[in-house]
Amino acid sequence: MNHLRTRAVHAGQKPDPASGAIATPISQTSAFAYGTLENGAAIFAGEADGYRYSRFANPTVKALEDKIADLEGAETAVAFSSGTAAVSSVVLSQLSPGDEIVFLGPLYGGTESLFNAFDGRFGIRVVDAAERGLEASLSPATRLIWVETLTNPTLHLHDLTAVTALARARGITTVADNTFCSPYLTRPLEHGIDLVMHSMTKYLGGHGDSTGGVLAGAERLIAPVRATGMGHVGGNLAPHEAFLILRGVKTLPLRMAAHCAGAAEVAAFLSSHPAVAATHYPGLASHPQHALARRQMEGGYGGIVSFELARGTRRAAAALLDNLKLFTQAVSLGDVDSLACHPASTTHSFISPEARARSGIGEGLIRLSVGIEHPQDLIADLREALAASAAAE
Repeated sequence: MNHLRTRAVHAGQKPDPASGAIATPISQTSAFAYGTLENGAAIFAGEADGYRYSRFANPTVKALEDKIADLEGAETAVAFSSGTAAVSSVVLSQLSPGDEIVFLGPLYGGTESLFNAFDGRFGIRVVDAAERGLEASLSPATRLIWVETLTNPTLHLHDLTAVTALARARGITTVADNTFCSPYLTRPLEHGIDLVMHSMTKYLGGHGDSTGGVLAGAERLIAPVRATGMGHVGGNLAPHEAFLILRGVKTLPLRMAAHCAGAAEVAAFLSSHPAVAATHYPGLASHPQHALARRQMEGGYGGIVSFELARGTRRAAAALLDNLKLFTQAVSLGDVDSLACHPASTTHSFISPEARARSGIGEGLIRLSVGIEHPQDLIADLREALAASAAAE
């Protein structure tokens, strides 16, 4: 299976041997019979294959993990109850007091807030590389470099190959949050990244009906994360959620093609509108990293568009958002439905105003998650809302 469309359907799955069911059955159980004391002891010792307890592994979840590992080109993957559980498990399994995380921002506000909590309570230092640049920010204490393949919400790119070159020369583990791109657009492991993370709630699930996270990479790196995340944090994904996300991933390539095509039209409209001061979308030739996007992304430029209102006030943002009809005001992204949010008051309200200002997250910034509706209908909705926003000022 060479093509992503085929692998999205078939990887990690086969007809159920007991019933012949094509869809992976939901193994809705907490515990598994292991037959004999000897076999149970071998399973618990890691000397025999088998399931013991759904907090550690579950057949439905395993099918999803195998599918994501295949799509990302990884040896293995581990699924979690949320993206935040995945982030927490990486930090707790890889770092000790006195170690450092260096991140290339801006980050999703929840991730940055979580890092700051570890900094304040557990002695794990957090360094924003935006202040001095990545190389100057690294030190002998640096253990992790964290990067997003498209930054949330300003859609900035980082050169993944350059990041990994610096990290490998110093023995530092790299993690890329690939939520915005999905493996349809970018596969960070192919650029040398060590671990790739997703909030599966977004594009992988795709239908706004399930929550989950996943990490994929080499077995030597995933094994301690799994042991910490399942054994200590208890961040296991429920089998029903795994079933829903498995169903969603089957159509990921088809959905992503529609997301990308719609976002490109929406971005082009916004970039020429007089009420818009700036449009952030890597598919626009005006994007400062358009050339890097062309090298690092394939199949399109994503389904997220962010833009700044010329009248960059919260009042103008509220007037626009409150007059949208097809775009639903909500956080999250990657759904088949189009969503819109005001990052400064929602997704990035957890970080300080100073940090938001450094990252370019002002009161006039709007983030759109373009769904699979017809883009001309979405543009008409935005045109009316922009007119209402201008009238409100």
